[in-house]
Amino acid sequence: MPSCEIPVVATPPDLTLDVVLYGLLVLGLFGFLWLYYDRRDRALYDAERRKITFHCIRCDHLYTEKAGTEIAPCPKCSHPNTRLKF
Repeated sequence: MPSCEIPVVATPPDLTLDVVLYGLLVLGLFGFLWLYYDRRDRALYDAERRKITFHCIRCDHLYTEKAGTEIAPCPKCSHPNTRLKF
């Protein structure tokens, strides 16, 4: 008598959840790196952009220095000048 067994067919595993989790992980990594470098670059450019203006009373030269400087020598004549206050 012939056997009536149904052959078992191997089905591929369902990888949908794995693909979604991997995509979210990559998206989260890109978001973190974007925020990190955006904040870092903004801090660097703000520090570079913030300058104090000076006016030399000896040679009439306008120049800038880093923020936090109250007295700076003139680059042309080396006369110490105080910052301009508006």
